[in-house]
Amino acid sequence: MATSSTRVVLASLAGTTIEWYEFFIYGTAAVLVFDKLFFPSYDDLVGTLLSLSTFALAFVARPIGGALFGHFGDRLGRKSMLVVTLCLMGGATLCIGLLPTYGSIGVAAPILLVLLRVVQGLSLGGEYGGAVLMSVEHAARSRRGFFGALVNTGAAWGLLLANLVFLLTSRLSDDAFLTWGWRVPFLLSAVLVGFGLLIRLKLAESPDFQEVKQRGEVRKAPLAEVLSQHWRRVILMCLAYIPAGATFYIATVYSLGYGEKKLGLDRDMILQLVLLVNVFTIAAIPFFGWLSDRVDRKKIFWVSIIGMAALPYVWFSAFQSGSFGVMLLGFLALFIPYAANYGTMPTFFAHVFPPEVRYTGMSVGYTLGTVFGSGLAPIIATWLYDSTGTSTSIALYMTAAGLVGAVATLFLSERAADPERAGEAGRVTA
Repeated sequence: MATSSTRVVLASLAGTTIEWYEFFIYGTAAVLVFDKLFFPSYDDLVGTLLSLSTFALAFVARPIGGALFGHFGDRLGRKSMLVVTLCLMGGATLCIGLLPTYGSIGVAAPILLVLLRVVQGLSLGGEYGGAVLMSVEHAARSRRGFFGALVNTGAAWGLLLANLVFLLTSRLSDDAFLTWGWRVPFLLSAVLVGFGLLIRLKLAESPDFQEVKQRGEVRKAPLAEVLSQHWRRVILMCLAYIPAGATFYIATVYSLGYGEKKLGLDRDMILQLVLLVNVFTIAAIPFFGWLSDRVDRKKIFWVSIIGMAALPYVWFSAFQSGSFGVMLLGFLALFIPYAANYGTMPTFFAHVFPPEVRYTGMSVGYTLGTVFGSGLAPIIATWLYDSTGTSTSIALYMTAAGLVGAVATLFLSERAADPERAGEAGRVTA
């Protein structure tokens, strides 16, 4: 069992890393080049906002993907959905790397870019819940927090790979980078997807889903049941996610344009900062997952939200110093509570819904949160700074997101009645 569960978590982590790599290279390209290549007829601000809007569009598509693949994941199983979503993401990413620009085919270029971005969003919306559940449901009860957290490092690994590739390509001349260099990270995804499929096809189905099938309790309409019986939990999960999404995407996506265009910092320096802080989260997220198997997950999750609400002011102050060491300390200060939150989130969220509708409920609640907490955050931050001329307005926005998430978390709990939670009463609330 231990060997099987370890194999599953490694396969889930590898696939999730690939999905996030493909997702993040788009976000990086949206900040650095897409405004010039696909929206060149607009001024810098409008072009940047349009480019970031295509980045955000995938987050709007993610709840649809979560509902669609969650429905079939609760009906047909977790494993098959993980294979389908990885193929969709890989195909869309490869096509973006081959896509002609506005200068070649005119307005068709941004239209095709938008359509491919929607496919990416649909894919990631369905992938995350399945990857988490495969790992959590295969694990022993005493290790579910740790295994869930390992899967959540996939976002950091994906961003790390994306930044490493862009660091290499950004060393090209500006003309070479704009002409063909930006395409390299997208084309490399074909190799990664082949690797991910190879290991995912060998996985066994989730024991929890197999048990639901054996009991004859597979639901015919999981989404309808979630929306009719568990809608309050969906809304609370959505709101509880917002602080982590806003923190992460402002610090890793918005910071690229803010640091280069507003603070006059070197682009490579900012990419290096994001790279280093992601190395930190790769270690910190599993630690907090491990801790959540020993300390109440909800308490860690809630305290971490308070930290994310309080520390943006420190982060912006450090960022504006221009000193690499001070900036790195600021990033680390902000990402400690983020790592605690993201390390406890997967297993905490996984146990909010009963096994029969768990894939659907978790996917819809989580992906709705990504719309408001992740996809809109870089756009809101860009608009706030342009309107006020100060980063304090962005910090206040991040604090407000934290307060909303903290209140929602107070009303969100793991289900003590779930069979696999038996024997853990006292650590969770009903």
